[in-house]
This record gives sequence, C-alpha cells and structure tokens, in this order.
Amino acid sequence: QVQLVESGGGLVQPGGSLRLSCAASGSIGSIGKMNWYRQAPGKQRELVAATDSGGRTNYEDSVKGRFTISRDNAKNTVSLLMNSLKPEDTAVYYCNADVWNYFTSAWNNYWGQGTQVTVSS
Repeated sequence: QVQLVESGGGLVQPGGSLRLSCAASGSIGSIGKMNWYRQAPGKQRELVAATDSGGRTNYEDSVKGRFTISRDNAKNTVSLLMNSLKPEDTAVYYCNADVWNYFTSAWNNYWGQGTQVTVSS
C-alpha cells in the first residue's frame, strides 16, 4: 500500500508563514504529479498548487506569488511554503499524488489525512 503523511500545519497570524510537508511511503515505483489541495468549512476542496515529476509547477490564482511548491524526488516528498498568509487561507490542506504502485502494477491516486492551517490574530 501507499501512504501520504502531511505535517507542518498550525495556527499563524496574518502575514506569517508556514511550511507544509508530505512524505510518501510504501510500494512506490514512481510518482507523477504531486499536489496540494485545501478545503475550508462549507466549501469545496480546491487545488492550490501542483508539480509534476519534471518540476513544473502551477498555482491557484489567489496564492500565486505567496505559495511555493517543491518536491524531492529522491525522498518522495513534496512541500508547500506559504508566505503572507491571510485569514482566507484557513483550511484543511491535503497532499495528493499519482503513484505507480509496484505491488498492484497500476497508477493510483492517493490522499493524505490532511493538516489544519488556521490564520488568525
């Protein structure tokens, strides 16, 4: 099986910074896209940032210039550096990845359990 485990959430004041990390483990043959999603109370889950195996990135408009996604292919990790945080960034953040599972010999999409980010004074 494949597991994604996030860390790094918490409470931060407006204008502050947080770094989220996600580590993938298990029967990993290869990892394709790695993404960060978020879901605020009463809202749909939305894609915040994505990176492919070649390091190309894209961002949701409201976080461009403030958030940076990066990955370490050797360690099977992806991070999200969040600067200039705003109260509207408050949400549960989820790591998501497309993984070639060598046990099932198939590409599957996996989710982490989520980590809470709260931006408040």
